[in-house]
Order: sequence, then structure tokens, then C-alpha cells
Amino acid sequence: MARPTLLPRHLLRFRPLPLLRTRLFATASDTAPGSGSAQRDNRVKIVEVGARDGLQNEKKTIPLETKLQLIERLAKTGLTNIEAGAFVSPKWVPQMNNSSDILSYLLTHEISSPHPLTFSFLAPNAKGLSAATAVLEKYPNAYESVTQRAIRSAPLPPPHKPALEIAVFAAATESFSQKNLNCSVAESLERFSEVITKAKEADLRVRAYISVVLGCPFEGYDVNPHRVAEIATDLLEMGADEIALGDTTGMGTAPRTKELLNCLTSAGIRNEDVAMHFHDTYGQALVNTAVALEHGIRTFDSSVGGLGGCPYSPGATGNVATEDVVG
Repeated sequence: MARPTLLPRHLLRFRPLPLLRTRLFATASDTAPGSGSAQRDNRVKIVEVGARDGLQNEKKTIPLETKLQLIERLAKTGLTNIEAGAFVSPKWVPQMNNSSDILSYLLTHEISSPHPLTFSFLAPNAKGLSAATAVLEKYPNAYESVTQRAIRSAPLPPPHKPALEIAVFAAATESFSQKNLNCSVAESLERFSEVITKAKEADLRVRAYISVVLGCPFEGYDVNPHRVAEIATDLLEMGADEIALGDTTGMGTAPRTKELLNCLTSAGIRNEDVAMHFHDTYGQALVNTAVALEHGIRTFDSSVGGLGGCPYSPGATGNVATEDVVG
């Protein structure tokens, strides 16, 4: 495939990322039995969402080659987890219409990285998961399954096979669920149950987002943290390996972030099963990140250059910038 040598100017308006050290975290699904340690538990994992969440709101169509170049440059920095695309309707999110091509490329080309990589793709329904698994079935030996990576006792020398992760996304409010998924929260959970079950049968890791946990563009900032905990519990019981709590609007504040995390802890949800996904609409993302760190959360989403926004959240700006989180 012919590849351009440079990214467009508007995607280069961020500081270059420093080479990152290995980011590790401990969960039952990601760590082989008996291999965990207290030191490992305290390391931070960064999930880079710029290539999906960061680009989905861009008005100008971004060429496939440019997206691939962005992903490869991110991998070279030492980031180990990269959200790369979404198997969603191109009618609603046209920027993601070539996610099958992206997945195919990542499975058939060696992506230069100092560490093994995990690529994540949204698949919010059975149709999306079917599209993703259709690509995986073409290249069954090109990626590591959950079991293969878990039983491996030591990192393999390059080239590394990537791991793949499927993500679903629920909402903490009925209004946002209707706008984003065109169904109620309960109906969305029924859909996700099928997706999660089939993904686990394919030996894939599953991440479950919950959007607008600290403020909804339609119902306001007062989102019930107990409802968030209920949805998170339902998703974990379905088999999700991780819950990513999204402050989609950027309305979150330090006190309400703390309240939400305390509520999840009271509901029996472990810190190691939780990730935080902050948007920086009102400049609170780093403060909220610090609160989550103090609480014991060790997985955080971020986007290179602060790219991002949500097409279903009016006024919401980009994600917290990866270079700011790392720096």
C-alpha cells in the first residue's frame, strides 16, 4: 500500500510523545495466575484512544493511510494499548467506515513497537462483532488470544503478535442511551450480553465503556453514581474484563469523581477492573485523574494531542491529552 510520509498539519499540532516505559496493570483476565506482584499493581496503564475516539468527530474525512500512520507512530512511542477503530454504522460515524481495513492491516503487517501491543475495536452490537470476527477468521494465527497471552511466561522477541480487544459502550442515562444507541439502557445491556458472550467464546478480551458517568448533555451533571455502579456490575457479570468510566461531557469535578469511585467500591467493584476516561472540556481532566490515582485506579484513557469529542454530546471537547497525562 502506498503510504504518505507526513500527517496532515491539523494532526501534528501536538507535542511529540516521549518514549514510554512499559505500562502494566493487574486484573484476573490479564495476569497469569501467580505472576502478579505488589509492584506491578501500582504501575499505570495508558490506553491511547486518539485513533478512534480522537478521530471520530473530525469533520473532514481522514484517509486510511493517514490513520495507519498515526497508529504506527503511536506504537513507536511505547504505548501498549491503542484503540484503533469501530465496527459501527458508517451512516452515523462515517469516519470509522474503514475499520475492517485497519484491522486487516494490523494483522498482516509488523507494527514497530518496543513492547507487545493490544489493539481495541468497538463492536456495539452483533453485526459489528460479526464484521470484526470475519476479519479475524481470515488471519487466525496473526494475533494472540487471551489464553495465549496469559499462559506465556515471558515476553517473546520481536516481531510481536498483537492481542485484540472488543469494546462495547453503554450509557449512564436514558437520554444519552437513546441518542447514542437508539434504545434504552436495559435494551442496550441485552444487546451487549450477546456481544460479550460471543467475544469471550472467541477468546477475546472485552472492555465495556459507560458514557456520561459524571454529567449528561441532556440530563445535566447530577448523574446517579449508584446507577453507574449497577450498570458496571451488570456488565462485569456478563463477562466484561474491564469497565471504562467515561466523563463524556467533561463535567466531572474532583468531589464527584471521588463520590463515584467510592460508590463503585461499595458495590464490590475492584479498582483493577476499572479504567477512567476523562474529557477536558472544562480543564478538570488532570485533577480528576489525580483523584482517581489516589483512589487506586491504574488504567487511564487519553488521546494524543487532546483529539476527540463525541458526536452525540453537544459541546464536549477532546479527551485529556496523552502527553499531559504522561508528562
